[in-house]
Amino acid sequence: MNELSRPKATKSAQSQKPESEQQAQSAGQKQARRVEMRVRPTAPILPPSNIQGNALMVVIAIMAFLACLTLGAVSMVRATASSWQSQISREITIQIKPDDGLDMDAALKKARDLALTFVGTREGTIMDESATARLLEPWLGTGLNLSDLPVPRLVIVTIDEQNPPDFAGMRDLLKTEIPQAFLDDHRTWVDRLVSMAHTTVLIGMGVLVLVFTAMILTVIFATRGALSGNRHIVEVLHFVGAESSFVAGEFQKHFLKISIKGSAAGGALAAAIFAIANMWQANSLATPESDQASALFGSFTIGVGGYLGIFATMIVIALLTTLTARFTVMRTIDEIDLIRSDPARSDGLSAS
Repeated sequence: MNELSRPKATKSAQSQKPESEQQAQSAGQKQARRVEMRVRPTAPILPPSNIQGNALMVVIAIMAFLACLTLGAVSMVRATASSWQSQISREITIQIKPDDGLDMDAALKKARDLALTFVGTREGTIMDESATARLLEPWLGTGLNLSDLPVPRLVIVTIDEQNPPDFAGMRDLLKTEIPQAFLDDHRTWVDRLVSMAHTTVLIGMGVLVLVFTAMILTVIFATRGALSGNRHIVEVLHFVGAESSFVAGEFQKHFLKISIKGSAAGGALAAAIFAIANMWQANSLATPESDQASALFGSFTIGVGGYLGIFATMIVIALLTTLTARFTVMRTIDEIDLIRSDPARSDGLSAS
């Protein structure tokens, strides 16, 4: 009996062994299949580029270019006016009119010496006849004989701007010693120049405010128009349980990229125009075109402050667009919640 039972047990063990091997093989195959499974990369909620986004980018670039161009022009005018004011207020002029029996050369030297006796004066320069003739060339032409004309002669005195001399005392002393002398401290011209500079800067700031206002309104409407094309995405995300902050954050990132690209393009173009104009002016000195441009616009140099202002304008435009997108998405979600709570309001909300 034992001998008969042993072959059966051996056969059953042999039959169980393939089954365990099959199970092990199937488990290994399943594990291999699980290892081979890969998660598909997630796509962005908003398409990286579409018609609305590209149009908004162009609008932001144009408005950023206009804003940066206006800011640079205001900075350039203010710097030029400040330079003119400093040059005028740094000098005073003593004018001596010709008279019968007056030794002009001696009167000029005496006037210069009297002026230099006052505290606050640095140096005095007597303009010779050739320099005086060059000043009159635009009106009287060349080849002038100043001895035949009653042309006043000038003494230019450089003063200390921080510690100016006593102009009233200097004027009285010159009038006493040299009756033909007249002191011009350019105070009238400085006041007029300061007033003109302030008016120009105020006009430029007003234009800059108008450009920023137009930019704000344009960005708001362009952003709302771009969001209206993606309203279904907001609705789907909100219906599946996405939080308002998450949805607003996704749209905020999307429009931040658009605004940075647009503002960077517009600001870089404006900065390049100022840099090219400055290089052209530097390379074309003493030419009629450069002289006319310098007389009309002054120097095209906006300095480090102007370029920093352009960079700050780019940052402001990007933040403005981003905040506009966030507030618009939050308002859209609020409208969706109102429609879900009361479907009768859908007509009024869509109309608004």
